[in-house]
Amino acid sequence: MTTALELDERYGRTRRKRLPWIVGITVAVIAVVLAGWMTISQSMNSITSDDLGFDVVDEHSVTVRFQVSSGEGKDVACAVEALDEEFGVVGWKIIELPRLESHRQEFTTTVPTVAEATTGLVNACWVA
Repeated sequence: MTTALELDERYGRTRRKRLPWIVGITVAVIAVVLAGWMTISQSMNSITSDDLGFDVVDEHSVTVRFQVSSGEGKDVACAVEALDEEFGVVGWKIIELPRLESHRQEFTTTVPTVAEATTGLVNACWVA
């Protein structure tokens, strides 16, 4: 005669061990939480800059207008460049901006050049 245990084993109704599933799901949840936190913290610390325009003052300077977007209350520094018609750097300047009072602020700076520039732009910005 067939016992209940034999029938359970034959038809796959045995007690499965749940520990590997619990550990796997826990590891997956922790990985998702860490990835989410890293994404959020990077976006909170990110700084973006947009060039608004430039004016070639003379052959020895160019004025660059730009805006910076980042979290409020952070000290920011930006590298501003002046380029010639062949995209060679003819002047650059690192400026330290005051703590940002709002999410987006506009700035203007004059970059000294060694030759006549045809454009001015922000190369990069970072938390100082």
